[in-house]
Amino acid sequence: MFGIPGKQAVNLTPAAVRQITKLMARDGHQGLRIGVKKGGCAGMEYTMDYVDEIAAHDEMVETDGARVMIAPMAQMFLFGTEIDYETSLLESGFKFKNPNVVDACGCGESIKFDETLFAKT
Repeated sequence: MFGIPGKQAVNLTPAAVRQITKLMARDGHQGLRIGVKKGGCAGMEYTMDYVDEIAAHDEMVETDGARVMIAPMAQMFLFGTEIDYETSLLESGFKFKNPNVVDACGCGESIKFDETLFAKT
């Protein structure tokens, strides 16, 4: 929807591809849907949900069998984002490297987008 021809809306690292395909295979899901919602101390939060049915207006990104669907209202906020999966001694989880984020809270769970993105909605 907000893409550039020949370029995916988001990029998945090899670690993210492995984790997403593992999650898809475990319970037979079609992939993961990513989005954003209002919340957190910086104003917005990422969302991730299992997808059992791909919606017609979702932007689908598929890399080596790993499928990520981007909810329509989130597409402008996520374009250009790299999704990684990191494991450390204390935690494991998906990490978003998003060029549209201008600020984040200390814990990294809440983000703030460039205000000009809101003018486009």
